[in-house]
Amino acid sequence: MPGWAGSTILTTMPLFMYQASYTAKSMAEQLKEPQDPVETIRPALEDLGATIVVAGFPFGDYDLMVVYEAPDDMTAASVAMAVAAAGEVRSGKTTRLLSGQELLESLRKRRIITSRKARQPHNSRP
Repeated sequence: MPGWAGSTILTTMPLFMYQASYTAKSMAEQLKEPQDPVETIRPALEDLGATIVVAGFPFGDYDLMVVYEAPDDMTAASVAMAVAAAGEVRSGKTTRLLSGQELLESLRKRRIITSRKARQPHNSRP
């Protein structure tokens, strides 16, 4: 899936974005003994067949954001479950990211559907 919009990321696997908010207990532990949370979760993702592409610590509703590639949706679901099972996050969200090519294909499909509907007479509906 080369051609990620606005980026030089070249990957053959789907990309996913995982966002998480820490529990108060987890945040307190990190303040006591700071460590890079990305390096903490990296082995678990790799064990599941996922690879971290980029990670960061956004301001706002989430404390951690990880973009990773995984072979399929089931692997992405397993990543979310593995992170949740560790008990360090109070909420998490996984979002599938489309490549630029996938977006173009979906737009083309939408245009095909729209043009088919436009060609159908209004009284042909059952």
